[in-house]
Amino acid sequence: MDTSEGGRQPVDGRFELISPLGSGGMGTVWRARDIALHREVALKEVRPPDPAIAAAHPGLAVQLRERAVREARALARLAHPHVVTIHHIVEPAPHGGGHPWIVMELVKGGSLHDRLAQGPLPIPDVTRLGLELLSALRAAHAEGVLHRDVKPANVLLRPDGSAVLTDFGIATLHGATNLTATGDLIGSPEYIAPERVRGQEGNPSSDLWSLGMLLYVAAEGVHPLRRATGLATVVAVLDEPIPAPVRSGPLGAVLRELLVRDPAARPDAARLEHLLRTAGATLAAAPAVPAVAPPLGSFGPAVPIPTELVQAPPTPPGGSGAAPTVPGPGPQPSKVRRNGLIALAAAAVVAGGALAAVQWLPDGSGSDQGATGPGRQNQSRSQSPAPSAGGPTGSTVPTPAAKAPEGSLISPTGARAAVEALRRETGTTTFLNLRIYENYVLADVPVTPGAKATNSYRYSDGKVSRFGPNGMPVQQGKPPFDMTKVNWDALPTLMERAQRDLGVGHVNLRYVLVEPWLMDGSPSMRPYLTDETGDGGYVHADIDGKVVKVYRS
Repeated sequence: MDTSEGGRQPVDGRFELISPLGSGGMGTVWRARDIALHREVALKEVRPPDPAIAAAHPGLAVQLRERAVREARALARLAHPHVVTIHHIVEPAPHGGGHPWIVMELVKGGSLHDRLAQGPLPIPDVTRLGLELLSALRAAHAEGVLHRDVKPANVLLRPDGSAVLTDFGIATLHGATNLTATGDLIGSPEYIAPERVRGQEGNPSSDLWSLGMLLYVAAEGVHPLRRATGLATVVAVLDEPIPAPVRSGPLGAVLRELLVRDPAARPDAARLEHLLRTAGATLAAAPAVPAVAPPLGSFGPAVPIPTELVQAPPTPPGGSGAAPTVPGPGPQPSKVRRNGLIALAAAAVVAGGALAAVQWLPDGSGSDQGATGPGRQNQSRSQSPAPSAGGPTGSTVPTPAAKAPEGSLISPTGARAAVEALRRETGTTTFLNLRIYENYVLADVPVTPGAKATNSYRYSDGKVSRFGPNGMPVQQGKPPFDMTKVNWDALPTLMERAQRDLGVGHVNLRYVLVEPWLMDGSPSMRPYLTDETGDGGYVHADIDGKVVKVYRS
């Protein structure tokens, strides 16, 4: 009998394996040749690549077989240009000890994940990509199929750049039995919707959150909630602020409306399509500019984005300048419930192999290993922005490499000026958080003393504006605190320490979060530094500036 790759016999006597295309935790995808129809296909081999995994989970083979059948059935329901086509499924004999194979169309292009490794996409391409993937998801949802794992690695690109959604292996079918044990976290931590982290099965809006995060990454070139460990990422997805898009132009407003943590507040598919088409029309009407990145189907090196082509975020309702974070108004779990969720997430993430070492620094000394801070925003701002009217004339950080640009608000003078301006506007200095960037500061302030709801404020150019009533809600165990109690004089030394311990050379992005520490609710200062590649991390210190631990990518 003829053999295929590595001397293996053709699968089902028909499909010759040529070469592996990629592999994951539960299978390998092969380029193969259908010798009956004389065409190339993609063949998904559904089994754990590591025998130790199978040995540790005796029922895993049966579960994978059922998932393979479910994926085949999910795809068979869909006949859509942006959903991968399934041709056939090879099922093993009931007691033969084999494993399933799914025969699919071969998309002769790389994945979106591969393309994004070269840099962000031109914004018109991102908008088109969003419309194509949205149409695929709408077709799936109409058939009762939730994808549950929308991410760049599961999007293939044809040579013409059009997108193909694939890998429905963890999809849920309406009326199908759930194959996931209670407590398992299924999906990629970076793209999973917050409500699914909290244990809800989710609905079509959960897939739309994942799509929104994918579009954010494609446009900005960085994931806003990625941390160095899966567990840290899950915690960030739950409730950490999402930095506003800075190069997305009119797409930024779409992302801000879509990436909200309350599923009921997200636009539905029809509304999202309208928003994307409107953003696309706005881009089409704009004057032509030189390309700043390869087209979707190209895998050549990315071209650096010129400063003059970066679009500032749109003006938010009710305020001047950009709304720098995407608010998360959705209900948050109690501290007990949250700790339980973190424990479950930890178990799921550890089972998936997402591990990182953290060096505790109880005395603020020593080196470290640990988690990255939020990913780099692809900002191309001037290195010397105009000084804020209420800010300093320059920040003083002891080492030249760590020195912030002229006029930065990340300084004792800048921080105090922001707190005082916010006090004059709100009547209080007790805030839920303070987020200090180079040329603006954000704060969520309780609407009244002791209230759970907050208003979001922005300070820049010496002025305060309220850009939304839907700030982060006050959670049990994470109370607001008085920002005048923070030792702002420790900030320059803390920034110097962060740059030294994180090993960041040329700093591309720096900001400071002042808020309750997510694990114990104690007030904290956390400076974040990243370089142009997104490497860096953050330092966790108390409000006196004493370092507790360092998270480094």
